[in-house]
Amino acid sequence: MDILILIIGIAGFALAIILHEVAHGLVAERLGDPTARLMGRLTLNPISHIDIVGSIILPLTLLILRSPFLFGWAKPVPVDPYNLQHPKKDLALISLAGPLANISFALVLSIFLRIILTVFPNTNIFAMFFYVIEFNIALAVFNLIPVGPLDGAKILTGLLPNKQAKAFGDFLDKFGMILILALIFPIFGGSSLVTLVISPVINVFLKLLIPGFSSI
Repeated sequence: MDILILIIGIAGFALAIILHEVAHGLVAERLGDPTARLMGRLTLNPISHIDIVGSIILPLTLLILRSPFLFGWAKPVPVDPYNLQHPKKDLALISLAGPLANISFALVLSIFLRIILTVFPNTNIFAMFFYVIEFNIALAVFNLIPVGPLDGAKILTGLLPNKQAKAFGDFLDKFGMILILALIFPIFGGSSLVTLVISPVINVFLKLLIPGFSSI
């Protein structure tokens, strides 16, 4: 059963990051930019979305460090702002689509889990649903942090006035990846700063979505 849980976990991780990126591309196309479709990124094929750092190195590092939450990212879906009628606002909407897709997927899984537990109360499938739901929520919350290149940075940029948005964008171009590394490096009693910050938020979602969940 442990092997099966691991396989389901890996498949759930892959599907979560794929849905995240495909959601970006679908919204971009809806807003006038077909770049993702033309470059073959509106697909469920994981090979098209794998990012070496965000999809492999970071998740494996967090597993080795026994992080309570697993998160990462895929290769960003290409977006051409020149195809958008309102680039600043539209880019924010495109960025928001990814986290919303993961939260929606977690909600659907939660509904299925409750139905299964009602029909088969003694099933051993709970752990598989738990890990996939947990990862989707962690991925959504993590990506909403407003540091580049995460979605939260683009969402915040879209909400800021033009002058402040440009200054914020210039700052993240220089220090965005450094900030992410500082956030995920475990320096607080073996825990990373990002884990300490987002854990309470993730736990709120998990209490709503997973029957009998108690905070870790």
